[in-house]
Amino acid sequence: MTGGGTGGHITPILAVAYELKQAAPDCTVVFVGERGGKFAELTDNNKAIDQTFAVSSGKFRRYYGESWLRRLTDIRTILLNIRDIYRVCRGTWQAWRLLGRVRPDVILLKGGFVGVPVGLAAALRHIPTVTHDSDALPGLANRIAGRWAVVHATALPAAYYPYKAAKVQPVGVLVEHTYQPVNEAAERRYKQQLGLDPDNPLLLVTGGSSGAERINKTVAGFVDELLQKLPALHIIHQVGKGKARVYKEYQHDRLQVVEFLRPLSVAMGAADVVITRASGNTLAELGVQGKACIVIPNPYLTEGHQLKNAERLKEQGAAIVLEEKQLYDAQHGLFALTLQLLSDPNQRSELAAKLQAITIPDAAKRLALLLLGQTKA
Repeated sequence: MTGGGTGGHITPILAVAYELKQAAPDCTVVFVGERGGKFAELTDNNKAIDQTFAVSSGKFRRYYGESWLRRLTDIRTILLNIRDIYRVCRGTWQAWRLLGRVRPDVILLKGGFVGVPVGLAAALRHIPTVTHDSDALPGLANRIAGRWAVVHATALPAAYYPYKAAKVQPVGVLVEHTYQPVNEAAERRYKQQLGLDPDNPLLLVTGGSSGAERINKTVAGFVDELLQKLPALHIIHQVGKGKARVYKEYQHDRLQVVEFLRPLSVAMGAADVVITRASGNTLAELGVQGKACIVIPNPYLTEGHQLKNAERLKEQGAAIVLEEKQLYDAQHGLFALTLQLLSDPNQRSELAAKLQAITIPDAAKRLALLLLGQTKA
């Protein structure tokens, strides 16, 4: 199993690894991450992962909405891409040698640039690979290495993806087993587990494992006013690794600032409202638990996959979707929408129910069984 770049690539791998061990306790699960990856420690001491390795990898940097003129004149990005071509070549050689030693029956390419050298090495060694895409658009790494895949497991139906339809197997978005449907009683238990009053509302803010600078700054700008208007409100803000300084010297006994939450399922399960980006993984976690959320898609990520995810949610009425350019809008910005949703339990219930209705709850188990089926092919 390989994936990397963010925690959003690794936590789904842990979900599938757990289900593999449940279905076939004697199977061996090996994780291959990126050398120097920021979130590789997520696999440490995980009982479902038998061995971990790392190879060199690189990424092809390009930004959604950026003009070709800008791309041609961005010398720094061009040089970084040239450097990373070498890293991919080196990583492919390392992966080729590693696969020769490990001799896997099947490989899962979850996404992230480390999947390119591993996928290329697997193709050279004729080892079957299975890709998985959590978003409405496949990532570049899976499109490159996945051309030799035997199956493309996807979050959505085949029509959303450029793969051959015969190879597409929709399974849903991978969510760890710690995420379960949350009713009112469970929400109160989660709040008590966090040391909070179960009768008081909780707002969770998360831009993902790496944080979201614009969301962080916006929330930090209005947090004091929000806490004053809602005197019972508690806020937990996951700001991302190395980004805790966004609040500078500001402190409040009802504000908890955390760089990285683990397990996130507890804080998410306790929350009345969640402010989040539009990654497929996070939205699936919210959907399984049944949570009302305000979704702010990142408009700059490659090929706009978060915009596509958010568009689908908006069409289904399953979340409040806010464009980043509207963050500071006086009437319809993040502060106004957050205050409105925290004050309206009926709207929260409606949004939560609709999001839960479009979420497949057992995707990790489905993919685990699909992988085990490939080992017997």
